[in-house]
Amino acid sequence: MNLFLVAIAPVFIIICYIYIKDKYEKEPKILLFYNFLLGAIVSIIITTILYYGFDIVLPLPNNTSIFQQFIKAFLVVGLTEEFSKYIIVRYFAQTKKAFNEPFDGIVYAVMVSMGFAATENIFYVLEGGYQTALLRAFTAVPAHATFGILMGYYMGKAKFSNNKIILNLTGLLLAVIFHGAYDFFLFIDFVPGIWIGAFVSLIIGIILSRKAIKKHQDNSIFKNLN
Repeated sequence: MNLFLVAIAPVFIIICYIYIKDKYEKEPKILLFYNFLLGAIVSIIITTILYYGFDIVLPLPNNTSIFQQFIKAFLVVGLTEEFSKYIIVRYFAQTKKAFNEPFDGIVYAVMVSMGFAATENIFYVLEGGYQTALLRAFTAVPAHATFGILMGYYMGKAKFSNNKIILNLTGLLLAVIFHGAYDFFLFIDFVPGIWIGAFVSLIIGIILSRKAIKKHQDNSIFKNLN
């Protein structure tokens, strides 16, 4: 039980952070919960199915080829996992009346991402213990949050734009790029010191995420109503 709590603690810290940042018009808690739940269950199921599909169509042997690890990081892992989150934000969250300003894209995308991260983190932490929990609390979980924020920033803009398809796919693409870059530097750990690249990509993602949050806050249609 203690390991379970340690696994989900960073997830809920991030959720609370995003909820607080939604300053001017809070989202319905039940809808936030549904998005979290869909991320924790449905997104994982979609990812698992897509993984099996990739194993059949694009089997990658376990070796030290940098090119194959690139394909695995960006196409297999990055695209698969972010697409599974994107589907939920696009066809569930984005269709709701409560999704009534661009900042909501960030809120719902993070909820879905944190649902996914919670399930993933529980499996890793129960297997790896407290050391894994501590490491992932400052790496993988925040990384998933930044992927969600960057995706949600553009998906928030998309709902209120005539360029919905382009903006939605831009959000997906940006999440895939950052997710792929983060994983790629970890996958090629046989190259001495290359893992630092994962932390660099995470830091860049955090910086861009903070800017995305502030920009949507500043442009909120509810800002002057409070």
